[in-house]
Order: sequence, then structure tokens, then C-alpha cells
Amino acid sequence: MKRTSEAAQRNREPIREVLARHLPAQGLVLEIASGTGEHAVHMAGHLTHLDWQPSDVDADALASIEAWRAESGRANLLPPIALDVTSMPWPVSAVDAVVCINMVHIAPWESVEGLFTGSARALAQDGLLYLYGPYKFHGRHTAPSNEDFDRSLRARDPSWGVRDIRELTVLGTRTGFGLEHTIAMPANNYSLIFRRRAVGPPTGAFKVF
Repeated sequence: MKRTSEAAQRNREPIREVLARHLPAQGLVLEIASGTGEHAVHMAGHLTHLDWQPSDVDADALASIEAWRAESGRANLLPPIALDVTSMPWPVSAVDAVVCINMVHIAPWESVEGLFTGSARALAQDGLLYLYGPYKFHGRHTAPSNEDFDRSLRARDPSWGVRDIRELTVLGTRTGFGLEHTIAMPANNYSLIFRRRAVGPPTGAFKVF
């Protein structure tokens, strides 16, 4: 039941370094789409001042996360919960930060909207939303390999694809977030630090055209 990901093994430490600089000094972090659970174990083991709540929509992923959690024995790593970002309200109503690694390009745009809308409901003012993955800037890919990857994603599912920073920023603004930092990461990926600016939950659905 315990699964592994080569990508998670490679990127977990660079991601931890960024999170260590930007996550709060204490509180509850909700990880969306935790996948195998390897990021959750790594972050909980190093960021021991925080409680880490993994989640996923996939039953096999939840089983893998729990297997990693049970093996780690970390008290600050909570049992995984089933969470569909498009289904409101989320099962966690108040958190201090939301972390989402490598999801927005392998999910339809409705899920990206759900991620921002649900995060806005769960976070207080100045709460942090962290995204990691490949992105486009002003309609352009940052590397030929990212363009090839985007093409392969869209061939698998036309609703998937590498997202543009602009469309994420517009969606963030409409849901009460400001893009605070854009941090270059290894392998042509980026860390995006959004900060909750507006107080109160957003209403309705948000579309970017």
C-alpha cells in the first residue's frame, strides 16, 4: 500500500527549504493532493513546530499516506482525510496554511478554482497558500521540456495543462489572494507564495477568461 515517487524524493528538500522560510511559526498546515504521502512525512519530520494534515481524493493515495504516516510514528503528522477541492465545505474549516504540490497542472480548471475558493474559506487574513509545479509566464513556457510536458498532459486530458502565472494571479485576486513570491526551483519548476488578503469567505464561483 505504501507507494513511492521519484519526483517527490528529488524535490522534497528544495520545497522544505522554501516552506521553512514562509510557513508560520506554529499551527495547522493542510496539504492538498498529498499523493504518496512522502512529502507529508518529510515536512512533518523537519517542520516539527507545525501539525501537518495530509489529504487526497484518491483512495489508493490515502492508503499510501496512512502507511507512510504509521511507519514514521510522527505525532505531528495527522491521519489523512478524503478531500475533494471542488466539494464545499471542506472537511477542515480552519487552517494556518495550505500547501499544494504538483496538482494544478494535472487537474481541470474547476479543481484549481476549488483549491483557491476552499483555501480562502479555510484561511484567515494573511494565511498562506503555497503552490509548486511548472508554470508559464505571459503565455510562454520556461523550457522546451515544459512545453513537451504540457503537450503530453493535454493529450491525456484536454482539461489538464501547465497553467499560466497570470491566470492563477487573476483567480487569486478574485478569491482574496495576492501573489507574494515567485521562487525559481530545480527542474524548471516554481514555488508560488499566495497570501490571503481579504477577510471573510468568497461567494459564488470564479471564472477566468
